[in-house]
Amino acid sequence: MQLPVRSFVYSPVGQRGIVLFISLVLLLVLTIAGVSAVQTTTLEERMARNSHDSLIAFQAAEAALRQAENWMDANVAGTALFDATGAGGMWSAAEFGEDDRWTDDAVWSGAQTVEVPVNMPDVAAQPRYLIEWLATVQRSENSVMIQSSYSNLFDRIEVFRITARGVGGSANSQVFLQSTYGMVF
Repeated sequence: MQLPVRSFVYSPVGQRGIVLFISLVLLLVLTIAGVSAVQTTTLEERMARNSHDSLIAFQAAEAALRQAENWMDANVAGTALFDATGAGGMWSAAEFGEDDRWTDDAVWSGAQTVEVPVNMPDVAAQPRYLIEWLATVQRSENSVMIQSSYSNLFDRIEVFRITARGVGGSANSQVFLQSTYGMVF
């Protein structure tokens, strides 16, 4: 005996579109998650690039600082070359109330600073430095050293401030380092 085949016909009246709505909501959630992941990845790449640029700038400034200290040891025999014009990167200290020399952006592009002679790769600009003569400490002014066994070894100490600027892979990444350097005369 053969059973009759029944066919079912769905009428559109009984459908409400719930599957379509759920599919669209899931698609929206997946899209938001994808866009969020792309934004997070982009932000992390920028952070890594900025960190890398900062490290390169720091290393460049450190190289300039060491170069300036070596130059001072080999070439400075007094303070006569240090004046308010900053020729050759050698400055006298700024007057009280004036801005420090190194804070002026124009100083870093001309002959008032010294470019490090070593060509550093991966930097937007080669590192530079300037040297400021800050003060003279005389033996008679140094009450701690008068009674010391070192008092016969020197007459004065010249105090200098070396400021070095390093630039990273982009011009926006700059690091300034300073050291106070004393020379016995």
